[in-house]
Amino acid sequence: MATAEPAADPAPAAGASRHRGGGLGRYLLVRFLLIFPTVLILVTVVFVLMRSTGDPITAALGGRLGPEQLKERIHAAGYDKPILVQYWHYVSGIAHGDFGTTITDHRPVTQVLTTFGSATLELAVYALVVAFLIGIPLGRIAAARRDKGPDAVLRVSAILAYATPVFFAGMVLKLVFAVWLNVLPVAGRATTRSILTMKTQGAGTGVYLIDAISTGDPAVVGDVLQHAVLPAVALGLLTAGVFLRLVRTNVIGTLQTGYVEAARSRGVSERRLLRTHAWRPALVPIITVIGLQVAMLLGGAVLTETTFEWKGLGFQLVQYLLARDFVAVQGMVALLAVIVAVTNFVVDVIAALVDPRIRY
Repeated sequence: MATAEPAADPAPAAGASRHRGGGLGRYLLVRFLLIFPTVLILVTVVFVLMRSTGDPITAALGGRLGPEQLKERIHAAGYDKPILVQYWHYVSGIAHGDFGTTITDHRPVTQVLTTFGSATLELAVYALVVAFLIGIPLGRIAAARRDKGPDAVLRVSAILAYATPVFFAGMVLKLVFAVWLNVLPVAGRATTRSILTMKTQGAGTGVYLIDAISTGDPAVVGDVLQHAVLPAVALGLLTAGVFLRLVRTNVIGTLQTGYVEAARSRGVSERRLLRTHAWRPALVPIITVIGLQVAMLLGGAVLTETTFEWKGLGFQLVQYLLARDFVAVQGMVALLAVIVAVTNFVVDVIAALVDPRIRY
């Protein structure tokens, strides 16, 4: 007599579901915890490099103060203590949000960040918008016309965009559009009139576009956008070249996968294959690279802001370097390291949500 088989135990399925949910939680926790050693390593490297030139007081004020005054300033700042003690005080201060005080103008580095950081943030967002608008559509076009004339032209253009120094691209753009054609401003973030209007009627965020919109004056908004075009294009072209090649490579690879070939055999058009089947899987590497590009944008912002007198963190960093104010430089670089580490964590979260395979 046949016996009935026991019913399947639903517990493994539930356990597998919990495992899948826990996979994302564990992945995000690990990525979050990695922020701390990453920042510590970067901060330590900056500290060692800054101390390799001697104490910051002597570097900034040596030759302008007498020996006794210099000695008093060094003792007051604690730079005559053993290097390990200085390092401990430095790291402890960062843990409490204290990145030091500048030597030349006696301002907390965090205040410098809040004063000039909004300008750099605004420029980075503009540059990312330019990179997306140029790099991603052209990358899809290059992939759709693989090994044809447009593909070859776009690939060469991407290499040129990536290889061209930001300051050189900025100078060429200024020469063409500000000097020869005289259609765009040559430098600055806005005219004096617009700045005064934003200070008196704007929201006071420090992000000029938001402040300009809050005034309700279309002329102020237009002025702010006109000043942003050349810096955004100069900085955005660098990242656009990276996005173009990355999109092209990943879309071509996705179009050769088995499930796309199966859809093609069913008569699905190439345009639909590109739009619905190949596009989303190709997005994951692009999202991952965005985190790396943020670091490049912040590095490029130093040259871009100097070229266009865009008074942000990069512009101010150059002024502190010229003044040999290494405390300010050290604090600003440490803050930028924190920003880059947090940005990469956010990118990892987005990538994990888009593609579940990343978390396993």
